[in-house]
Amino acid sequence: MNDLVKIQALLEDKADCQARLNLLPYDGSPEIKEQNGSRYLYVRKRIAGKLTSTYVDAYSDELYQLLLKNAKDARVLRKRIRQIERELTSLGYKDSELSSRVLQNIDFARANMKSSIYDQAVLEGVGTTFPQTEEILNNGIVNGVKASDVQKILNLKHAWEFILDKDVIQSTSNYYMISHIAKLVNEGFYVDGGRVRGVPVTIGGSSYVPPIPIESVVKESIDNIVNSNKEPIEIAIDLCMYCMKIQIFIDGNKRASVIFANQYLIAHGQGLLVIPEKEVPDFKKLLVKYYEGEDISVINEFLKEKCWKTF
Repeated sequence: MNDLVKIQALLEDKADCQARLNLLPYDGSPEIKEQNGSRYLYVRKRIAGKLTSTYVDAYSDELYQLLLKNAKDARVLRKRIRQIERELTSLGYKDSELSSRVLQNIDFARANMKSSIYDQAVLEGVGTTFPQTEEILNNGIVNGVKASDVQKILNLKHAWEFILDKDVIQSTSNYYMISHIAKLVNEGFYVDGGRVRGVPVTIGGSSYVPPIPIESVVKESIDNIVNSNKEPIEIAIDLCMYCMKIQIFIDGNKRASVIFANQYLIAHGQGLLVIPEKEVPDFKKLLVKYYEGEDISVINEFLKEKCWKTF
């Protein structure tokens, strides 16, 4: 493995650790305080040299154990990040500054993350309302929602947190990138959801049967799209549509393809590409036609007109 490949793998590992840190509901060491005979839980952490204490909830053994686990997980993740940074330094890697436009795009994506995830969940047939989706994203749980739907939404958040990491934004949009994204969106459903599928799949509502993908061909095709002489939005759409149609992975292809396209688009400061809830029925019809041989220009125009958010 040459140094460039090692650096990209380390940057993805670091971004994944940072995304997992961001997903932890509580950040700090648990602390129990007593008042008027009752016990309450707080988390304490040092910010800018000052020790802070933040109220969580009334004491319960279950919540206390969760806080302990959070604190332990955070320590392990931070230790791994420091280790990765040392390895990157030894390989001669230095952070480069992102342009102000790209930094604005990252902020734009973060501001729209909840609605983007909700729209993606609708596309996947997850039956949560926006308030339920928001509660899952904020707290990790919600009553009356299937565990599998909660997992899908949390996986989407993990994948978005991953691509919005500054190191990942600077990384190449290639097969390894979408493989890692697919692994994140399939977490908890498949042992290795980021591996090229080796079994046949069918597309509901379509006569199209995607061929078994060949890894080397997929790598080359993605590289050719990225290196084509087109505008960033055209390349992002080509990446998204190619990966959806080929059905690279056993599941989660639409989710992974949309997030992969956004990693490329944000890296070029060109906004977001997400299918809004109200456009999902029309998008699905156009997607079936595209699968069955209609020229990409038709769905391309739809995506640019209805699904491309700029700032």
